[in-house]
Amino acid sequence: MLIRASAGLNLALDYLPGSVTFDPIAEKPNSDLASSIVWFDAYISNVDRTPRNPNILVWHRRPWLIDHGATLYFHHAWSNPLERISDPFVHIKDHVLLPLATSLREVHSQMLGHLTTDVIERIVGLIPESWLVGDASSGGSDEQRRGYAEYLSRRLEPPHPFLEEAISARSLYV
Repeated sequence: MLIRASAGLNLALDYLPGSVTFDPIAEKPNSDLASSIVWFDAYISNVDRTPRNPNILVWHRRPWLIDHGATLYFHHAWSNPLERISDPFVHIKDHVLLPLATSLREVHSQMLGHLTTDVIERIVGLIPESWLVGDASSGGSDEQRRGYAEYLSRRLEPPHPFLEEAISARSLYV
């Protein structure tokens, strides 16, 4: 049903038979995992991982992140994607896993080690052409890929306001 209701090309890595929707009362990922997910969602500005709609499935007692369609705000208005690089992402305060994300600073260097410019460029190079069709202001697909790669790479450069915003929001739970 969901795939039929979702417009356009969808990317699925696996079908998770028997998976259930994440319940923050029943499921408690460990601090490092919760912190890594919160860090990543703050980095990519994902507004859609709230208690109301966590977009996390649980399969064989492991969380699986789904539906990243509400990320990367800048791609909705390509006039200047780079002006959003230093946005702190204030919506992280609503993240379903924020109360469990007690090791945000500790996972920060690990996450930076995983997301290198090479990794980002390889991933961006895999974006299907049909996903890059947009208005004329966004340029061609190569220009869009460059925009994504530069945005994501430069967001990893210090300072990291998205991390500080997550830590600040997390401090309200203490």
